[in-house]
Amino acid sequence: MTRLTIDWSQLTHAYGPADDIPGLFARLDGGPGDEQAWHALWSALCHQGSVYSASFAALPLLTDIATGRAAGDRDEAVALAGFVVAEAEPSERPRYEDQIAELLPVARARLAEIPTGDPAKFVYHTQFLLAFEGVPFWSRELEMLLEEFEAECPHCEALTVVQVGEYIDHCEAELHPADLTGTGARLHALAVDAGQEAVADWVARLFGRVTCPECETVFGLAESVVSAGAGRG
Repeated sequence: MTRLTIDWSQLTHAYGPADDIPGLFARLDGGPGDEQAWHALWSALCHQGSVYSASFAALPLLTDIATGRAAGDRDEAVALAGFVVAEAEPSERPRYEDQIAELLPVARARLAEIPTGDPAKFVYHTQFLLAFEGVPFWSRELEMLLEEFEAECPHCEALTVVQVGEYIDHCEAELHPADLTGTGARLHALAVDAGQEAVADWVARLFGRVTCPECETVFGLAESVVSAGAGRG
């Protein structure tokens, strides 16, 4: 799909017909006025986490910005594209495989440039990278490293409130380290290689184990939240 073949009036975003989207992109010039245009684009194309037909059609435009072929904030473009791609159905990804292939190396490069003092930004950009790589669940939910969430005991079904990140001192659940494998090991290695020691610690906790306060069953934390997410889907 190219910009020349898009009939934006036939597409929709959060507020209706999407024929205003090309004009919003045209306003981006890398200057101070970009903030308002980006706010409008985010609001229309990724409203409260929801995406629309126009969101996917905007991927070529976002890719142009992310790769430097068009003016605009490259981080904003990678972020918005990441949120959109994370919501794509497997059947929809092939339509944008060229854009995703271009966004992947950009996302990797931007991840390496994030200062060690900004672990939250590193978490979000890791999430975008996972979206372009087609990693299910964690491309949408890795931000739980930054939040409080609940884990359900597989034995008694009691819910345990967990915090694995910056506010770990407020977490009343008993967490246990575990040998990391698979996605957990890969995410831990990404953080270590980038010098993001805090994020590496958070990943180790998320992909470790937790004790149920009700029945004292020790269970895999990440496995629990993935299972709960699959149940909601």
